[in-house]
Amino acid sequence: QVQLVESGGGLVQPGGSLRLSCAASGTIFNINVMGWYRQAPGKEREWVAQITAGGSTNYVDSVKGRFTISRDNAKNTVYLQMNSLKPEDTAVYYCNADIRPFSYVGYREVWGQGTLVTVSS
Repeated sequence: QVQLVESGGGLVQPGGSLRLSCAASGTIFNINVMGWYRQAPGKEREWVAQITAGGSTNYVDSVKGRFTISRDNAKNTVYLQMNSLKPEDTAVYYCNADIRPFSYVGYREVWGQGTLVTVSS
């Protein structure tokens, strides 16, 4: 049993900040890449950011300079610091990770249930 649980979503004004967290729990041998996706109403799910086990990061162009992804390997947790938020950032944000539950099995892609971020005045 492996799961990801997001937290930190909510309502924020344009220009404000929010920090999302996603904690992995259950049987975990190793976690490789972790990332964040988002989905706005009527839109396709969009990749936002990722971070490798070694700490290398990548972002979609629309959030570069505003969002920062980080991770705490000891806590099996990935974070997304969101600054200078815009109304177009409004979406359900999902955590994603490649998790290896045992040394003798391969990695499995795991998704969280999502947390809603609403950017509005």
